[in-house]
Amino acid sequence: MTTMTSSLVRRSLGAFVIGSVLSATALSAPASASETAGHYQIPRLEWTFGGLSGYFDKQQLRRGFKVYQTVCQTCHNLAHLSYRNLTQPGGPELPKEEVEAYAAQKQVADGFNDAGEVNMRPAKLADLFVGPFKNDKEAAAALNGAVPPDLSLITKARTVEREVEWYAFPFVMLKDVLTQYQEQGADYVHALLNGYMEPPATFNLLPGLSYNRVFPGHQIGMPQPLTDGAVDYDDGTPTTLDQQSKDVTAFLAWAAEPTLADRKKLGAWVLIYLIILAGLLYASKKLIWRNVKH
Repeated sequence: MTTMTSSLVRRSLGAFVIGSVLSATALSAPASASETAGHYQIPRLEWTFGGLSGYFDKQQLRRGFKVYQTVCQTCHNLAHLSYRNLTQPGGPELPKEEVEAYAAQKQVADGFNDAGEVNMRPAKLADLFVGPFKNDKEAAAALNGAVPPDLSLITKARTVEREVEWYAFPFVMLKDVLTQYQEQGADYVHALLNGYMEPPATFNLLPGLSYNRVFPGHQIGMPQPLTDGAVDYDDGTPTTLDQQSKDVTAFLAWAAEPTLADRKKLGAWVLIYLIILAGLLYASKKLIWRNVKH
């Protein structure tokens, strides 16, 4: 029995070592293999809101909101976000008067009058963001048939496709769990905004579409929204395409989960509590059974 057990242990360890080697090979190989197949490997970026102790940088959120105001809001909405969120702790923390003035530029429905017509009033802090179009049909008519997606949850709705072999995928998932990697959507949005380029000579680009190396199929209906210097920052931060993309992506990540920092703080305290509880339970068990022979 002992010999059989030792044999099984050696085989298991051997399989684990082989699997680890294969996974390491697979994780290093896709870059060259996928490039030859025309697939672009989206880089994994370092975000302040990543990891167990992540938080949002207020100044970056303010820059990202300015990018949204200047460029994105002409087509996209943040339908699940309230104007008051812009003033709350953990976000851009903009002055209340500034946000009230921004909200008042939009009109929202406010009941009906005696003739049954809809009353309209300027939006207030408690109202949800008002989009640039009344409905999808109006958006499609204005944008050559394309309906721009709402950006409230865009960093949650998008992800990074992994080009790894099937036997390496469990190791990739384990790595994501151990490193608390939850920013796939943010990495995708940032890469998409930086992915516009001239199509290869052999690529058949349809009329009215733009070539993007990140977008599935590489043909996207949205023209390149950002370029170097498209937005002027008040804090002196360079207005490169990459910087603007990072800032607006961070803002959209915050819009998708304004309470992320609080959730991560609570999670850290829960882990501490569970560790202490486990220690107390173990000590209690040893105390209760100390005089019992096993």
